[in-house]
Amino acid sequence: MILISTTHKPATDLGYLLHKNPERTHSVDVSFGQAFVVFPEANEDRCTAALLLEVDSVALVRGKRGDRGSLSQYVNDRGYCASSYATVALRSAFATALNGRCKERPDLAQQAIPLEIRIPVLPCAWGPSKVRSLFEPLGYEVDVIQKELDPEFPDWGMSPYLDLTLRGQVVLQHALRHLYILLPALDSKKHYYMGSEEVQKLVAKGEGWLDTHPERGWIMRTYLGGNRTLVQEALEQLANVEESLLVEAQEAESEVAPDDAKPAAEPKLSLHQVRHGRVIEWVRKLKPKSLLDLGCGDGKLLREVVKVPGVDRIVGMDVSYFSLERAQRRLRLEDAGARYKDRVQLIHGSLMYRDRRLEGFDVCTIVEVIEHMDLPRLAAFERVVFEYARPKTVILTTPNRTYNAVYEFDGMRHDDHRFEWSTEEFEAWCQSVGDRFGYQFEIEGVGPAHESYGSPSNLAVFTA
Repeated sequence: MILISTTHKPATDLGYLLHKNPERTHSVDVSFGQAFVVFPEANEDRCTAALLLEVDSVALVRGKRGDRGSLSQYVNDRGYCASSYATVALRSAFATALNGRCKERPDLAQQAIPLEIRIPVLPCAWGPSKVRSLFEPLGYEVDVIQKELDPEFPDWGMSPYLDLTLRGQVVLQHALRHLYILLPALDSKKHYYMGSEEVQKLVAKGEGWLDTHPERGWIMRTYLGGNRTLVQEALEQLANVEESLLVEAQEAESEVAPDDAKPAAEPKLSLHQVRHGRVIEWVRKLKPKSLLDLGCGDGKLLREVVKVPGVDRIVGMDVSYFSLERAQRRLRLEDAGARYKDRVQLIHGSLMYRDRRLEGFDVCTIVEVIEHMDLPRLAAFERVVFEYARPKTVILTTPNRTYNAVYEFDGMRHDDHRFEWSTEEFEAWCQSVGDRFGYQFEIEGVGPAHESYGSPSNLAVFTA
């Protein structure tokens, strides 16, 4: 059972948002039973919608092979807790709200309202601290109760089921998407087949919050059942939509007398913006007629490239359809004229295979991409870019591992990085690539330099 309450005035607007009349009982069929939506309270001050799931234990195992005759097929917790089955019920019962649509109250659908969400029986083998680490970064006040498995037998320990209550000022669509991802992540007995379709669901419903969540790596691994291939696929799709680390102030502001005139400080740029700015400076200096951006993500760099005069052909490639769709919207290609569409193109492809569409470019940009590859796959990437595509100039950036000490953490900068190099290691790799494929190169740091650790990112310019 999942209870969703609000004290928004009038609270009965919750019925409009969920597309459910509070005066009726609503039901929807699912493959393993039925889901019901009822409103135990509905007045102007408070309204609560309850999602109830009735699981047909026989339907769960009908037609399945395996451990036939096992009592656990029919006697289990699936019908009594907010398991992965509850996520299917959530999607089926609240599909319109999950997509953020409300015909009667369109403005309210995008407005943060006071919400209270209670899940009386939440399966979580990791305990209350894990639940807090998942929901508190999303802005919720979290109340969680864990009881003994059986008070008569304290040696049995604590129950793996929690009573969870979330409170916050949240857009309803966002709250539903949080539950849609986090409930199956917390369920260690997920019922569904793990495939690329689940990756697409994860990335789509995680848009806007998953890429910056401090527990992103854990969420993705558990949501996808620890399937390394699928996790890597999901990480590749999120790689280009992550927010970069902010550049820290170099000096503390000095006190100024109230009557002293002080010019407004310029907004601080993120490392992401600084890095793109330096790449664009190189592009302007090189004056190419054509440019290829590999791992273009959602098109942030391409938006800056189109402003550079003289670049008559611009192509962005990415492995993620989801990112390319966002890039298409960001670049406004759907509504563009024929000339703009001829100038700017987006293509789907992998950096692991030779692709003749990548040949013949003056400049190729590869910004914060290689660190997302497994090291054994790097050799294939090198041949695809430097041997087969062979652009006249390659501009490539990657994080400087040594600089991580400035951020005061061990390990890699992001969960989806497969490796990070020091400046010396990066220079050695550049030298190897240059020697094997006939490129000269020069290296520079990008971002505020530290006297001991260098710059946050390193940039190399390869010239054939």
